[in-house]
Amino acid sequence: MNLRKTILATGVAFSALATASFAHAEPTAEVLHWWTSGGEAKAVSALKEDFEARGGKWVDSPVAGGGGDAAMTVLRSRVLSGDAPAAVQLKGPAIQDWAEQGALADLNDVAEAEGWDKVIPPAIQSVMKYEGDYVAVPVNIHRVDWIWANPELLAKVGATEAPKTWDEFNALADKLKAAGITPVAHGGQPWQDATVFETVVLGLGGPEFYQQALVDLDEDALKSDTMKAVFDQMRKIRGYVDADFPGRDWNLATAMVMNGNAAMQIMGDWAKGEFLAAGKVPGKDFICSATPSEHGYLFNVDSFAMFNVSGDDKVEGQKLLAELIVGQKFQETFNLLKGSIPARLGVPLDKFDDCAKKSEADLLAAQDAGGFLPSMAHGMALRGHLSGAIIDVVTAHFNSDMSSDEAVSRLVEAVELAKD
Repeated sequence: MNLRKTILATGVAFSALATASFAHAEPTAEVLHWWTSGGEAKAVSALKEDFEARGGKWVDSPVAGGGGDAAMTVLRSRVLSGDAPAAVQLKGPAIQDWAEQGALADLNDVAEAEGWDKVIPPAIQSVMKYEGDYVAVPVNIHRVDWIWANPELLAKVGATEAPKTWDEFNALADKLKAAGITPVAHGGQPWQDATVFETVVLGLGGPEFYQQALVDLDEDALKSDTMKAVFDQMRKIRGYVDADFPGRDWNLATAMVMNGNAAMQIMGDWAKGEFLAAGKVPGKDFICSATPSEHGYLFNVDSFAMFNVSGDDKVEGQKLLAELIVGQKFQETFNLLKGSIPARLGVPLDKFDDCAKKSEADLLAAQDAGGFLPSMAHGMALRGHLSGAIIDVVTAHFNSDMSSDEAVSRLVEAVELAKD
């Protein structure tokens, strides 16, 4: 019996429950997540307080470790036994996977009452919806395509700002290297290699090419001269990192920039949290600048999917939780702690730093230009087996003397095999 049939066989009659009267039910929500430390844990606690202030009963189900892998193992077991949590931390195509199995609840009534279509960017709506129905709610927007730079090190080679083109990037990196300064802080882990790779795809090819290559998986784009140029640029960047990069965690690479041991890092805006936690000030102690592109913006969105549950109290709690997550208060609280920006448009950014304000301004410009795009490296653009095929080739190229021609050939082959 496949998973969809198993789910349906549990007899969860959510559609009937959705039309029931909730007047006397105490809103109850079990929340399965893996935010167990730091600012994320504080943000979840803030959501819990808001939920309880509205008369709700919060059942916390944290599963630490594995970047969510352990939580997904628990989730699958719970769903198969007919005991799904009300809300589960999920992201990207994983939401669609569960929706296809018939496991997710319809949130359209909350969405309509709260006007989500007017305040959630269309590209993110498409991730939160399945066949036109809201089944999940976004928590934040992380921008992936950032350069974080040490202004003191840039000044040593006469630079006052981060590069605006990849040619400028290479020229600056060459000057830094000649001056004995490590140009790029990098951690040799596949997802970090892929993070750099997708920013280069966006920068050299532009938003339309990125869409064709890393979202649509168009073969002509994958085997194009532009993709060869992307691998050429990756080879250059490989020459700008220090010899000790293999296996380094991303936050240690950020610390290299912070402490003056490297000039730049290409990383999402979670890196900003490291600078801020150390008391560093944007524009003074560090520079935040988009990687070179023409109105491109790669997003990574955390979210909660709402699973089918039994009982008026659980259904009401689920809907209350969804309302609070998209509400302005939580969107502000969470993102101030996380380093990201609100997924809800129009949340005042008075309390946010200049990097966050630039992120939202660039987001709006990218939307208008068709450049607001899902991150392949961070699980937003493709199902896991497809992105994994790409990342395997990217990291194999970055960590060897593989030619760009061979990398392109392997990329096309890997994607074709993964599609099958």
